[in-house]
Amino acid sequence: MGMTMTQKILAAHAGLSHLEAGQLIEADLDLVLGNDITSPVAIHEIEKMNVNGVFDRDKIALVPDHFVPNKDIKSAQHCKCVREFAKKNDITNYFEVGQMGIEHALLPEKGLTVAGDVIIGADSHTCTYGAVGAFSTGVGSTDMAAGMATGKAWFKVPGAIKFILKNKPARFISGKDIILHIIGMIGVDGALYRSMEFTGDGIEYLTMDDRFTIANMAIEAGGKNGIFPVDKTCMDYIRAHSNREPVVYEADPDAVYDEVYEIDLSTLKSTVAYPHLPENTRTIDEAVKDDISIDQVVIGSCTNGRMEDLRIAADILKGRKVADGMRLIVLPGTQQIYLDAIKEGYIQTFIEAGGVVSTPTCGPCLGGYMGILAENERCVSTTNRNFVGRMGHVTSEIYLASPAVAAASAIAGKIADPSDLD
Repeated sequence: MGMTMTQKILAAHAGLSHLEAGQLIEADLDLVLGNDITSPVAIHEIEKMNVNGVFDRDKIALVPDHFVPNKDIKSAQHCKCVREFAKKNDITNYFEVGQMGIEHALLPEKGLTVAGDVIIGADSHTCTYGAVGAFSTGVGSTDMAAGMATGKAWFKVPGAIKFILKNKPARFISGKDIILHIIGMIGVDGALYRSMEFTGDGIEYLTMDDRFTIANMAIEAGGKNGIFPVDKTCMDYIRAHSNREPVVYEADPDAVYDEVYEIDLSTLKSTVAYPHLPENTRTIDEAVKDDISIDQVVIGSCTNGRMEDLRIAADILKGRKVADGMRLIVLPGTQQIYLDAIKEGYIQTFIEAGGVVSTPTCGPCLGGYMGILAENERCVSTTNRNFVGRMGHVTSEIYLASPAVAAASAIAGKIADPSDLD
């Protein structure tokens, strides 16, 4: 019986020649990640342990990004805790204000995630790094503490679902549309504690930014992780960003999958997830017919704050204005993306269109700051969750969409099809 790509990576890190779904293992870690919300809990736990520092100062990444720059005294105290821990333990990959970014955009950019890695992070969207052929998954803060202390974590080996992506997507169809389509198809628990493994000739048409978006939202289908094969596009990205040597794993021909889905990318339409679950999807033509007026648009986050996302939005907004009363908030994923967007003229485009541009932060995505919704307000957002009260008041509504749909909606003042602006 063969192994999936995920199972091969875990077997190698557990020192085993073979393993199967459901097996309990202990695996060596290549990276342990925490942010300003989850790290303080882990730090307090590690301080209770009888350990002398961390297992490897080079294999821990601490990224304050949720309430940074600090929005209040409590968030400032959290960041102070992380800052002091990083200094005490001489953590190599601590990213202060000015160097930081949204963690899941920053770490691949810095070359800290490569193919073949096992990565845990005290943030549910740590599954993002499957885009570069790594096994990465979110854990609780106590597991993060154990990982920082020992360099190991235990896992129940996940089963897998194979998604065969076929053919070339149409214009304006991005990774966000693909993953929303999949979540709408299988549901928010459709991949519960299973690896979502993406294959097929359609992958060659997906940019790395598309792949990061798809892997990022594997957790929204309940997945343990999402993972892509390491092709030339992926390897070129890794070589451009990291000096570390990737290790490439491929699924065995006789690997066991619980389910197999074939998706013809050429038939997909822009997709919107209605409140209050990512599975509550509609195609853009259905959404336009519903004539849903909106108050705010957010373009950014660990899901869609990369350079390609900003370019797509800027191309649509260039020479146009947002609707009267519309609040457009744009968040570049990292400082480097921010700089590149300035050089390309995108930031000017957003401001001239009537939007505001923020420092990299997770703030609006989790209803923290930089875009809180009031009672009964509606937002089209390129973030990853639209739960009740996720971005503010419990009666507010979030519609998840791609940067293209978000930009078109900001102009129209209601959910709109970017194709209608051609």
